[in-house]
Amino acid sequence: MAIDTERTFKPINIALLTVSDTRGPENDTSGDILAERIAGAGHKLVARAIEKDDVTRIAARLNNWIDDAGIDAVVSTGGTGLTGRDVTPEALERVKERDIPGFGELFRWLSYQTIGTSTVQSRAHAVLSRGTYIFALPGSNGAVKDGWDGILAEQLDSRNRPCNFVELMPRLREK
Repeated sequence: MAIDTERTFKPINIALLTVSDTRGPENDTSGDILAERIAGAGHKLVARAIEKDDVTRIAARLNNWIDDAGIDAVVSTGGTGLTGRDVTPEALERVKERDIPGFGELFRWLSYQTIGTSTVQSRAHAVLSRGTYIFALPGSNGAVKDGWDGILAEQLDSRNRPCNFVELMPRLREK
């Protein structure tokens, strides 16, 4: 990470979504890991929810958060695999304005270092919608650590050089 200590850290407001048919607040370990990392990085966790693997419900939750001016980014965990119930990327397709293809590419490259070729089963994905970033990570504890520690910690830090997602935020709604 190339942190420029001359720059000021700007915390952002993040919503956290766990997508799962089996996890609840008592056993949402990947969500807990992300919540800890969000707070530990100095950002504010402003909303947290669990949704079943249902594309309509996920898209509705995302749209509500996208329309909330107090939310800058959404990080989700779960629903990015290949099974019939894994529909998080399809929900992102319903709400997106633009893809951020490098996110999924970089995630799979990082994940390959940990789990080898099994990373091809991941559909980690990121999009931009109406000025809000949405990052979809797989539901395993290792995957959320890889995604946060290897990508989001740096890109959501306004001091990261040569560039970062935060410095683009004032211009995301330009036409």
